[in-house]
Amino acid sequence: MVDSNELKSILQRLQQLEAQNQIRNCLNRYMEICDELNQNTNLEALMDLFDRECIWEGVGKKYAQSFGRLESWQAVYDMFKTYTLKDSHFVMNAHFVNSEQIYIEGDVAVGHWLMLQTSTFKTGASHLNAAKLTIRFKQQNNGIWKIKHFQTENIFSRPVTHWTSDDELPVPQSN
Repeated sequence: MVDSNELKSILQRLQQLEAQNQIRNCLNRYMEICDELNQNTNLEALMDLFDRECIWEGVGKKYAQSFGRLESWQAVYDMFKTYTLKDSHFVMNAHFVNSEQIYIEGDVAVGHWLMLQTSTFKTGASHLNAAKLTIRFKQQNNGIWKIKHFQTENIFSRPVTHWTSDDELPVPQSN
């Protein structure tokens, strides 16, 4: 039989796991929407991932200069709106996140990820970027976790010539 202390501990651990999963899903949904930033993007769906008093910030020399610090939901919305004009900024965009660490303390959490971003722009140029993400989340009154403070810091950034090729894909030959 489980005593009340054991049951309390199990419930706390279950809440932690559920919170981590919800936070992970929030970030993955953010990346999924950002992969398709264009004139058809539902910015309301993207912005629904953010706390009403959110901050979105580029940190470090390169990203602080490129992105700056946006200190309101409206400022973050306005920034994303510039990526969704009729003549979309991105032709192709793909984000990959890994090295996840999520720490939860009550109704606040911080997550750390490494991100790789591959992009081709309307100009035809392509770029490869890697960044450290530090994201603070806040649990809302309805229990949903939302992004409170999104920070991205460049690790490296470089132009590439192209992503796809008609060249044959090398695979082992079967006998």
